[in-house]
Amino acid sequence: MVSGKPMVIIEKETLRERLFPRRSKLNRSRAGNALLFTFMAICGVFMALPLVMIVNNALKPLDEIYQFPPRIFVRYPTFENFTDLFVQMSGTWVPFSRYILNTIIITGGGTVGHVIIASFAAYPLAKHKFPGKTFLFTLVILSLMFTWQVTQIPNYVIISYLGINNTHLALIIPAWGYGIGLYLMKQFMEQIPDSLIESARIDGASEMRVFWLIIMPNVKPAWLTLAIFQFNLMWGNTGYLFIRSEELKPLQFAMQQIMAGGPARAGEAAAVAFVLAAIPITFFLLCQSSILETMTTSGIKE
Repeated sequence: MVSGKPMVIIEKETLRERLFPRRSKLNRSRAGNALLFTFMAICGVFMALPLVMIVNNALKPLDEIYQFPPRIFVRYPTFENFTDLFVQMSGTWVPFSRYILNTIIITGGGTVGHVIIASFAAYPLAKHKFPGKTFLFTLVILSLMFTWQVTQIPNYVIISYLGINNTHLALIIPAWGYGIGLYLMKQFMEQIPDSLIESARIDGASEMRVFWLIIMPNVKPAWLTLAIFQFNLMWGNTGYLFIRSEELKPLQFAMQQIMAGGPARAGEAAAVAFVLAAIPITFFLLCQSSILETMTTSGIKE
């Protein structure tokens, strides 16, 4: 007997608590929940307002775009802005499809190459020991402190020395060396248990098999997040510093030229803003679950 209860009853209660643990109740009232929901709703509306305005401006006729005070929602939606944009782009001496192809090459090459190279470089820094490891990682962290304006001239000198100026490689190769990707991948790879890698090596797996079959699948949220960030960065690259030939310029450059056309092209500029925002948002929506997983996961534990 313990505290007036037989030992068998106590053991059953302990087993029941282990199998079916009681959920801890949140110490928050209904008024607190309502206040929190209201605050989150206000923040959501505030953050969604620019996207709503981009969509509505793209559907506004020219008189509504210049209406004062401006209206958020369109009254008489029209697709004339998109048709005018298509006519404008069709009238250029470089086909519109050429700008799209250039953008796909630059964005795809820069994104895929950066993810692969950053992952390859992060693996030895995270799971191997060699002289100078701490020093190299310190240099990577220090490189994150510099803005692109600081490295603009050195990049131009190196690219000119390599002889790849006025080519797509002038935009793709510098994107492979961004330090943020290496830093992110290393931090995630360090959370993978060493015992998992050692078991694979005992079974006869080579370093490449360990990397592709164990490391990369377990850090999938990290490299998908990195791909989203890099895609957004490459999508916004106009290439004005390195590319001079019109047939090699990306879509962003052509779109910005239309947006700089003045009040007469305000409708086309609104359609351009919608197109430029729609592609990165669509890419993010396709991978948003991995973004949320990256923000909440704490990695694999021993």
